[in-house]
Amino acid sequence: MAVGKRTKAMLAIKPEKADAMPVEKAVELLKKFPPTKFDQTVEIHMRLGIDPKQADQIVRGAIVLPHGIGKSKRVVVFAKGNLADDAKAAGAEEVGADDLAKKIKEGWTDFDVCIAAPDMMGMVGPLGKVLGPRGLMPSPRAGTVTADIAKTVREYKAGKVEFRNDPTGIVHAVVGKISFDSSKLVENIRHFIDHMTSIQPSGVKGQYIRSISISGTMTPGVMVAA
Repeated sequence: MAVGKRTKAMLAIKPEKADAMPVEKAVELLKKFPPTKFDQTVEIHMRLGIDPKQADQIVRGAIVLPHGIGKSKRVVVFAKGNLADDAKAAGAEEVGADDLAKKIKEGWTDFDVCIAAPDMMGMVGPLGKVLGPRGLMPSPRAGTVTADIAKTVREYKAGKVEFRNDPTGIVHAVVGKISFDSSKLVENIRHFIDHMTSIQPSGVKGQYIRSISISGTMTPGVMVAA
């Protein structure tokens, strides 16, 4: 298979089997790759020593990174009364109850985050077939079922990051944009790694964090020293 000029240029900068390196060096290397016509998203990928089939070893949650992720998320909220007013004031794109449920049931999912007040879950539950497969179902564990609607909306509008391990035990998450200052990317990455370390499931045996890599939308992965 022919190798494109951009791929050749990246491989010249980073050998395929480069050793893991400190976060600062990894970010420095990532920024040396040839630029694209768009601002690439930077992701972190952490291979964990968990058994994804064990419910008590699932790693899932949400985190607000120090410098955001460079993108404002589209937020919808299930709430009534004062909480609905709070959601609108905080910047939610759409707030509702029966009307919103009907719209989603008919297939509308043009949003990134769905938040629900606790008393609305009876209405939201039946929407699981639509929201669940898209990772949009409100969850207490992710912090999207909450009475503190205004704060939660503001956090997601600022780029709050949700994460959950995949079936192979790897967690993938956005940590910023390639255009971020190196120091801000480094701080976001470290914050995410520290958070992941702090939520290690008690049932994990052996090494918890097996490997870490970061990558841009169109770059190879760069291994980070755990």
